[in-house]
Amino acid sequence: MEQKKSLESLSLEELLNLIGNKSADQTQVNEAINLVQSKFQALEKTSEPKKEKSNPYYLPHLKIRELLAKEKLTEEEKFDILRSIGDDCLDDNELKNLIKTKGSSNELMLCYDGFEPSGWMHLADGLLKTIDIQKSLKAGCNYVLCLADWFAVLNNKFAGDKDKIKYFGDYMIEVWKACGLPVTVVNDLEEISKSTSPRVFVIWSSEIINKNPNDYWLRVVDVARKFKLPRIKDCSEIMGIQSSSDKDLLSSQIFYPCMQCGDIFNLKVDICQLGSDQNKANLLAIEYANIVTLRKPVFLSHHILMGLTQGTKMSKSDDANSIYMHLTEAEVNAKIKNTCWCPPNIVDGNPCFDYLKHLIFVKFDSFTISRNEKNGGNKTYTNYEDVVSEYEQGILHPGDLKPAISKSINELLSPIRNHFATDPKAKELIKKLKTIKK
Repeated sequence: MEQKKSLESLSLEELLNLIGNKSADQTQVNEAINLVQSKFQALEKTSEPKKEKSNPYYLPHLKIRELLAKEKLTEEEKFDILRSIGDDCLDDNELKNLIKTKGSSNELMLCYDGFEPSGWMHLADGLLKTIDIQKSLKAGCNYVLCLADWFAVLNNKFAGDKDKIKYFGDYMIEVWKACGLPVTVVNDLEEISKSTSPRVFVIWSSEIINKNPNDYWLRVVDVARKFKLPRIKDCSEIMGIQSSSDKDLLSSQIFYPCMQCGDIFNLKVDICQLGSDQNKANLLAIEYANIVTLRKPVFLSHHILMGLTQGTKMSKSDDANSIYMHLTEAEVNAKIKNTCWCPPNIVDGNPCFDYLKHLIFVKFDSFTISRNEKNGGNKTYTNYEDVVSEYEQGILHPGDLKPAISKSINELLSPIRNHFATDPKAKELIKKLKTIKK
């Protein structure tokens, strides 16, 4: 009992150091692992999209605009804008130290996020990711978007058809370009390390593997050797699998967590910017780093955008709950009107307010409600908090809020629609994709 109490008093970093201590008592190590896992499970529960999680480092849209417009940010401002991305950060002090260390040597930080090219892109992977990347670039980061084609094969997407997976990866690149990101597609990690100013890079997992297969697979196999099978199976949620039961897992999917963990170290990232639904893979990477004495990146888990129905998140595999980047204006209007959960007076867990806070007010100076005079007439809001206040009081009704949300989202999606309607490559690509059955 006394031992458990003493372990529970340790910080996350102290627990992780204990796990990596090869001379530590195995009973204590196992207890430390359980405590760390419970901390991650707590993060996962609070980051579920059933309600809006309060980020203590949330920045109002005007402050974000101010920082993005500045020529150069201080260390404190870099921390503020990066921390505003993450609903969770395992250690804020690690992020502060990273900013200080890189800044003193005039080095760029390296951020990373990975994507399975396994379906249509939704607002989170398109618009929200663009906002997060723009913040990261301003803070002095290079950003790597890894198109995880081999991961999609392992996860049996499109029955493992690499051609279809490649088409969807190319589509994702076109969406990011249409969102205004200065994307550079590379096939060698060395090209990223040579960058002297903040840039956005896209690299395919297959390119990383093929360029240096010996080092890549040695790392992945070493990760696999360091953990028992139940520990790897416990990470199955990162693949969108709700159960780690043997009967539900393909043998190929056992490789997935080991490869995701390996990528973090093969890419030599400073900030791992995955969603909080990937926390089990993050923990695996932390445990591995402690075991083999590797430098750990900062884990900054970005916000997960709510799905349209109550208690869901946007997902490529869930058409009903997602707004895809290529949808027509009429399709967006219909989804918001008919599917979006928006009860009167309730803001907590309301998808409309999630989109308003994390997308609309970040991109626009104001938000306008259009309504009949008898219902209060048109009204323009210049901050998120005023919309919240009037909605909770019943002054603003769902029937007036929803059309305004639809209008703003359609305005944000207009450049993407235009790109796929006018760019010959993008136009042909989306035509091809619509013939592919998921």
